[in-house]
Amino acid sequence: MKGKKTELAPAQCAVARALDVVGDWWSLLIVREALFGRNRFSEFQKNIGLAKNILSVRLKKLVQYDVLVMEPDTEAATSHRYILTERGHRLALVIAALWQWGEENCFQSEGFDLGLADRETGELLAKLELKTLSGRSLDGGRLELAVRTRTDAEKLKVMALKDSAPA
Repeated sequence: MKGKKTELAPAQCAVARALDVVGDWWSLLIVREALFGRNRFSEFQKNIGLAKNILSVRLKKLVQYDVLVMEPDTEAATSHRYILTERGHRLALVIAALWQWGEENCFQSEGFDLGLADRETGELLAKLELKTLSGRSLDGGRLELAVRTRTDAEKLKVMALKDSAPA
């Protein structure tokens, strides 16, 4: 059917499952704004320029997937604030990677005067890089899928979950 979105949640791919949660432009821009300290509907709308109905749907989805939590706004009784959860804060790495990729690949001719920095010190972020578990740097051309071996504790946890599952 034309226009029907495929659900990626059942996919056996971490990228596909992540895109099911934050895979549209607007969701990542909302997370970006939340990382920058914005947490009100009106702030998201003003800074992103998103229609209210679309913003409302995206915020509900981010709350549903535990990226944001909705709390009453202590300054306005009829309003809510959208606060990043731990899961939402972990998206900072994704936002930083996209930001740095955009700096390098989308602003060659006109330059770009903004950079991501530590809020407390003002120090700019270092360039992110891919590293192996041993700390060796590598480029994207050397990536492949590999089966991870589970620790004994992880294996026991999986076996316990299987044993406790209803038949």
